[in-house]
Amino acid sequence: MKRVFNFSAGPSMLPLEVLEKAQEELVNYRNSGMSVMELSHRSGLFMDIITEAEQLLRELMGIPKEYKVLFLQGGASQQFAMIPMNLLTKSGKADYVNTGSWSQKAIKEAKKFGDIRVIASSEEANFTSIPDVDRTMIDRQADYVHITTNNTIEGTTYAKIPDTGDVPLVADMSSNILSEEIDVSKFGLIYAGAQKNIAPAGLTLVIIREDLIGHAPENCPAMLNYKTHSESGSLYNTPPTYGVYMAKLVFEWLKERGGLREMEKINREKANLLYDALEESNLFQSPVRKDSRSLMNIPFLSNSADVDAAFIKEAQARGLETLKGHRSVGGMRASIYNAMPVEGVQELVTFIKDFENKHR
Repeated sequence: MKRVFNFSAGPSMLPLEVLEKAQEELVNYRNSGMSVMELSHRSGLFMDIITEAEQLLRELMGIPKEYKVLFLQGGASQQFAMIPMNLLTKSGKADYVNTGSWSQKAIKEAKKFGDIRVIASSEEANFTSIPDVDRTMIDRQADYVHITTNNTIEGTTYAKIPDTGDVPLVADMSSNILSEEIDVSKFGLIYAGAQKNIAPAGLTLVIIREDLIGHAPENCPAMLNYKTHSESGSLYNTPPTYGVYMAKLVFEWLKERGGLREMEKINREKANLLYDALEESNLFQSPVRKDSRSLMNIPFLSNSADVDAAFIKEAQARGLETLKGHRSVGGMRASIYNAMPVEGVQELVTFIKDFENKHR
């Protein structure tokens, strides 16, 4: 069986052990005579799946009991609208930090629903760093503060989560959730599209503090109201059942590997391997300021578009797939999510050195 090292930013690679488990159970799940994809979402078998998935996630992330876990659809992009529709209910004001493409989209969407203020931005630095944020910058009357904890396209991340005081902190964690330990109690709401570090595309995870639920206006559509999904246990309508099942398998895989503390150690090892190689390189460099460098998404480039194109082509021939950088940034990008083994990064580092020696 041929398997490549897939450095795609999403949909991304899944752990091989998870895929093999899913393959084993694909046609006949637990002697039911049915695939998980065929199970009723209200059947006992699926109820066990979604319950176990939530319990595993709570254990992995240390989610306090006063938070609800919702398994939704629509991706992080739907949350860009769903969040202001549900949370802009007191002052109608919110503060956003602009750190790249995804936060820009979140800001644009939120402006349709209320008074949105950008309190910090790294746009002038071409989004190559994370701006400083402290309590003095935050409007105490704001309904929430929004950040994107890891910027998939630009390759930046928060080294320290901002302290927003009594104002709820809302975070898009699509590309770094489950990659390291976090204190969930620092956040009012966490959301993430699954297709990077959780499961196949189609599932969206929301972790929301209970006091933030139930304040949406009466004209808020039921499917866009957190209360709807909270009260129904994420079963108001048919959820992405197979995505929930795959997420459960990934959560089990993480637990077996020692949880997020051990996963963070591995992720730091992988990132350090690649960043060290780029520091030593005379051909490639990282555009990201050192104190803002992501563990998950690592962009790099040379001084020539032709060299970059040759690198991507030759890398593919070596079984190193999807290294082309986002069109807005160019160059290359290695996304090294949880499922990327250390060996994959080692192979990329070896190729970088071989390519450089060949193209001197």
